[in-house]
Amino acid sequence: MIVCRGIRGATTVAENDTELILEATRELVQEIVLRNGVQQEDVASMILTATHDLDAIYPAVAVRRLGWTHTALMCMQEMSVPGSLPRCIRVLVHWNTSRANDQIQHVYLREARSLRPDLAVPSASIA
Repeated sequence: MIVCRGIRGATTVAENDTELILEATRELVQEIVLRNGVQQEDVASMILTATHDLDAIYPAVAVRRLGWTHTALMCMQEMSVPGSLPRCIRVLVHWNTSRANDQIQHVYLREARSLRPDLAVPSASIA
């Protein structure tokens, strides 16, 4: 049975720079796709957020440049919570799949590994 599941992920950048934001977002989305075997046509939508200190470019631009031209994408600003991880990009992929929730690999890269250390695994693209 096919159901819609969420794949979560997050990463960080060193500074508010267009190329750094694009590179980190591209890496995050590609890692989600690789670890889960995601096909674009199975993705209903994707929500991307950035912390208030990242405004040089929309993270969705990186996803579009990867060829995701027919997927619904939305960028939002992450809540500004005191003490939260700075310069952080997060993603929530709405994926139509037959996999169970415990079979989905969520992806936390760079400093964002601290958000979910229980899910931190080495990069599949590097291993």
